[in-house]
Amino acid sequence: MENIDIGKKVEKYRKDKNLSSRELAKLAEITPSMLSQIERGLANPSIQTLKVLAKALDVPTFSFLLEDTQTADLVVRANQRKNMIVEDMSYELVTPNFTGTLATAIMKVPPQTSSSEKLLEHKGEEVAFVLEGKIKMYLDNEEYILETGDSVKIPSYMKHKWENSFEKTASILFSVTPPSF
Repeated sequence: MENIDIGKKVEKYRKDKNLSSRELAKLAEITPSMLSQIERGLANPSIQTLKVLAKALDVPTFSFLLEDTQTADLVVRANQRKNMIVEDMSYELVTPNFTGTLATAIMKVPPQTSSSEKLLEHKGEEVAFVLEGKIKMYLDNEEYILETGDSVKIPSYMKHKWENSFEKTASILFSVTPPSF
């Protein structure tokens, strides 16, 4: 919770609503000096004060308590992706990390390689899109050939496997929620 600056959030929401400090203080029934101290980080508001400020600003109380996200941490440059290599297959992480409820990666499956010996299942729901090449996809007892531009949705706990029995590496963009690698 080190990235939380409640005062800055109060000030931002106040300015977003085009309210002066005096106007917000009056609406929240606190003194202008108390509001000023909160906004400058010199006073910590009680939960009750946060509730009245939230009501006056028409925002949820919890919005003051959310950690700030550094936008630069959300950008992943193509040449700075995290890479994982599992046997012959490689994965490039498209999302910054595995935190949150969604992870996206590019899986590269070389010719004559498969993702596993047998069909596997996992908790996460998955969507995959073939960026390049073609690949054999096993879903339960069925098999499908997916080519560039094709996609597939794999429900949670559905047994599946990728197999490249072709001559060119296949690149597959996939997202999993929740992340399960």
